[in-house]
Amino acid sequence: MLELIDLKAILIIAMIFIPLERLLPLYADQKMLRKHWLNDVIYLFFNGILIKLGFVALVGAMMFAIRLVIPEGMFAVVQAQPIWLQAIEVTLVADIGFYLAHRAFHSVPFLWKFHSVHHSIEEMDWLAAHRVHPVDQIATMTASMLPVYALGFSGSAIAIYAFMYQAQSLLIHSNTRIRFGPLKWVLASPQFHHWHHANERQAYDKNFAGQLPFIDALAGTLYMPERMPRVYGTDDPVPPLYHQQLAYPLKQIAGRVPAAEVSAQTGDSRP
Repeated sequence: MLELIDLKAILIIAMIFIPLERLLPLYADQKMLRKHWLNDVIYLFFNGILIKLGFVALVGAMMFAIRLVIPEGMFAVVQAQPIWLQAIEVTLVADIGFYLAHRAFHSVPFLWKFHSVHHSIEEMDWLAAHRVHPVDQIATMTASMLPVYALGFSGSAIAIYAFMYQAQSLLIHSNTRIRFGPLKWVLASPQFHHWHHANERQAYDKNFAGQLPFIDALAGTLYMPERMPRVYGTDDPVPPLYHQQLAYPLKQIAGRVPAAEVSAQTGDSRP
């Protein structure tokens, strides 16, 4: 199990983002040990194990079937391209898949039960990026990466994409006031993704892309005013603890979680 937890990487990430959020905070009055921070530490250390195991099993089975129908020669053509070009293509292909899966998790009530766990974040920071239900993450990663693997992109190009995706995911959730200027229309920024998490009516179901905001612009789902959101989270009765959040979608689907009960647990008085 310890092999699935990269303690060195976690330490490096913490040493980068904790000082960054202190030096360039979006909300200076937000505490480093904000509400439910310990719950998200559990996600950071243990959620990745479930996701990695589930993703490898699912994609491995699907790739076995795909290899039977895709000619080997296509892989050679794709991998003959320069690495930098492959990396750009991987990012585009993966983010289109991410967009479609992400939008589905907002549009289909069954899927939203899982995705609402991520939207239960009420104070944004780098740590909050890890609060994702395993079912949500496994399905989204599969939709994003399966086309990449099926097309036969090189391991180096995929590694470049994976590094950039992870770094960007942490940054766009972070409590920082970093702006991208004109690049905000090309690369996802904290401004772009914070609006996705905003609990404000006009921002609902906007900004689905993971890295490329122009996909939302083309699809008509871009929302990025100059001001930053005032309120984050969801009105869904998502419970506060890790084990409760894992079980929450299944109990919701079975109709076994009274909203009043969860509101009492979380202290959330909103409807």
